[in-house]
Amino acid sequence: MAISDDLGERRTVEVPEGTIEYRERGSGPPVVFAHGAAVNGDLWRRVAPELPGHRTIVPDLPLGGHAIALRPGADLSLFGAAGVLGSFMDALGLSGATLVANDTGGALAQALVSRSPERVGRLVLTSCDAFENYPPKAVAYLKPTVRVRPALWLLAKAMGVRAAQRLPIAYGWATHHPVEPRIMRSYLAGLRGDGGVRRDFASLLRNAHRRDMLAASNGVGAFGGPALVVWGADDRFFPREHGRRLAESLPNGRFEVIEGSRTFIPEDRPGALVALLRGFLAPG
Repeated sequence: MAISDDLGERRTVEVPEGTIEYRERGSGPPVVFAHGAAVNGDLWRRVAPELPGHRTIVPDLPLGGHAIALRPGADLSLFGAAGVLGSFMDALGLSGATLVANDTGGALAQALVSRSPERVGRLVLTSCDAFENYPPKAVAYLKPTVRVRPALWLLAKAMGVRAAQRLPIAYGWATHHPVEPRIMRSYLAGLRGDGGVRRDFASLLRNAHRRDMLAASNGVGAFGGPALVVWGADDRFFPREHGRRLAESLPNGRFEVIEGSRTFIPEDRPGALVALLRGFLAPG
């Protein structure tokens, strides 16, 4: 699971699909951070702790970077995985919280607010899947790969090699610079060592359908709360125009671009993202 102690105390909570690990710190209005596929809450280690006056909650969602597998048969289609996120928020009594999401977590956030907008008070989407881009073309090879268990195991083992991590078909297009080794080990530990985690990851990818992503993105107009859409200027996975379209689809949406960043804005430009979040979350 996420190893960054700066994210707060390690805790667990039960949802219908299984056990979710998370880290929490602070007090005040709650802010929930949703990461993407094959990473975990460590993605937010330089962002969540920089929001004083807020209760920050960082789950390890069942997207491949988690440590505790869900129960067999859990629905990890886009809307099913969004339901896990919603159940997590419900279990902690977080109705009306701010939801900040990146990458696949942004896809889940769109699916959640398109069907249950009342669950979220404020929404922040950072570079993420949207419309027909799910999964992005550069990693679409994973869909057939995960259908063969030995192939997924071999791929997970190969990702332990730093050169492999920097390939465009892995993490190379997600950041400008390599992620620090201890964090990469955290991201990959479950995939490399736990068959249940690999099963969850395979289920997520097997059930990644563009029709679901289109329905989620086209449905974000149901969310009428304050919304901020932030895109990395150098994003190689997700077109900037998709971010602009999302912001225009949200009744109270605003679009911002962060220079010098690819998809993982919390890795490339955490300070710039923190500045935008502080302004967005400020009272009044």
